[in-house]
Amino acid sequence: TSAALTLLGGSVAAVVVWKWLGKKMIQKKMEEARRTRDEGLKKMAKAVQQFREQVPNVQTDAILSLPLLTLTERLREGSLSPKTVLYTYLEKALEVNQQTNCLRHFIPECEEQLQEIQQQKEKGLLYGIPVSIKDHIGHKGHLSTCGLVQCLDTLMKEDSVLVRVLKRQGAIPFAMTNVPQSLFSYDCSNPIFGQTLNPFNHQKSPGGSSGGEGALIAAGGSILGIGSDIGGSIRLPSSFCGLCGLKPTAERLRWVPGQCGCAEGWTTVWHILLLNVGICSCPTPVPGALGPMARDVDSLALCMRALLCEEMFRLDPTVPPIPFNGEVYCSSSPLRVGYYDTDGYFPLPPCMRRAVKETRSALQAAGHQLVPFSPPRIPYVMTELFLKTFFADGGRAWLDVFIGDIIDPTLKPQVNSCKIPRLVKKLLALLLKPLVTIPLPLKDVTVISTCRSVREMWNHHHQIQAYRSEFITRWKELHLDVVLCPVLGPAFTTGYPGKLLTALSSTMLYNVLNFPAGVVPVSTVTEADEEELKLYQGCCDDPWDRTLKQAVSGAVGMPVAVQCVALPWQEELCLRFMKEVETLSHEK
Repeated sequence: TSAALTLLGGSVAAVVVWKWLGKKMIQKKMEEARRTRDEGLKKMAKAVQQFREQVPNVQTDAILSLPLLTLTERLREGSLSPKTVLYTYLEKALEVNQQTNCLRHFIPECEEQLQEIQQQKEKGLLYGIPVSIKDHIGHKGHLSTCGLVQCLDTLMKEDSVLVRVLKRQGAIPFAMTNVPQSLFSYDCSNPIFGQTLNPFNHQKSPGGSSGGEGALIAAGGSILGIGSDIGGSIRLPSSFCGLCGLKPTAERLRWVPGQCGCAEGWTTVWHILLLNVGICSCPTPVPGALGPMARDVDSLALCMRALLCEEMFRLDPTVPPIPFNGEVYCSSSPLRVGYYDTDGYFPLPPCMRRAVKETRSALQAAGHQLVPFSPPRIPYVMTELFLKTFFADGGRAWLDVFIGDIIDPTLKPQVNSCKIPRLVKKLLALLLKPLVTIPLPLKDVTVISTCRSVREMWNHHHQIQAYRSEFITRWKELHLDVVLCPVLGPAFTTGYPGKLLTALSSTMLYNVLNFPAGVVPVSTVTEADEEELKLYQGCCDDPWDRTLKQAVSGAVGMPVAVQCVALPWQEELCLRFMKEVETLSHEK
């Protein structure tokens, strides 16, 4: 007996030591990654200082205030040099990073690219423009971490197609921006590089998962950025930070396997999940999209024009060779606009609904035809189509991503929900379904569906296709050109996005549909909005609704945006509608 007890005690001690050593190893990796980043920041600061000494009279504020279209003209005509513009934005990005912690890493090769573009025979559409890119977009010689320790070992062996096209068009990728751990969050925090803050209010989140981009661009540290979106990851940071952002039809700017992700051969953590749960056929049922983020719609249009070029179609033959249609973007013919200010699933704060109503009135006054539109069956889409895509296995594949890692506090509500055994989840869903006030985070547990067989998985695919057909039929019956609708906002207090996973119904719908959708800021939160929020009861004044109320309170002065949508492959029409909304909001 004593020998058995000794053996048991020794085994327990060995397990404890093994876990302790594992944690030490994780901590060491994270510290090394932070040190590498800090050294890179110091090198860039030194390079900026040297440039300042060589060229002391740069009109920094004047350069930073130039819209992208004006800046490209000045660079092409030679009245501004690419070097001056690059170092001006490097200096500003360093300053913004100190305030918001938005950068994951500077790209020192930007100085080589600077030399490269000056030797090009033809000046591309983005000649001399510094561009920031989201953490997981592959750049040769750099990590794509997705905020995960397991992704700190593998450097990308080549540039992603998107980065190669940007460079071919004369752009200078100069920084990679921070993301939430695993990308599965619309906050922006990970255990390696920490929490990114909203530049307009440091108590607020910049949104996610392209939150580093949102913070950097909104604070003036970048003039153009590239994010990605599979549930709102471009549109939510754009909403929270007062930017314009476009999620194109997924295949228009495609993620290329092996060239964009957090380890060799993975496109993103999402592809890991989809591969693991057996639904990463081509195309994926809810595809991710790459897209631009900037301070105005014209910048998005220029970026899309630059990317949709012969070089893109040559490097990735799976991208349809459809160049940007400038005629559609520049059209001024009246539009037939469907609109709604609630999707019937997750009631948004009063200011977001106000934004839709005011924009609707402005569009009507400008001569456009406005038609009420009601998106069908959003609760079904959220639970049976969207969440089922990513939790087909009950979340097991996603949990595996965190093996050998420290889980960020902002993700713990979702992680804990996924850890509940499947049988217990089913019982909870059954028991809690009749209740109106389901306590958090149990409400999220009740909406997680699973696929138990291959037949169920194929049926799930079919259901998504059937819903797309149903939605398009309703759209066509009303003869709509575009749709105006709300987007989640204003910016949440940090930590709250993790408590409200299903609040993103306003954006996830257009990932399921694979429609191009963009966000345009049109207003700011007023004192009157804040007063009206006190009366907000949401769907049924349950803990879920009260949590949303807490998340968005204290946001006076924060940006308020609307969402603009078009049918698949009509990015130019979507951008044209966004431009109209932007123009009318400026006039107002």
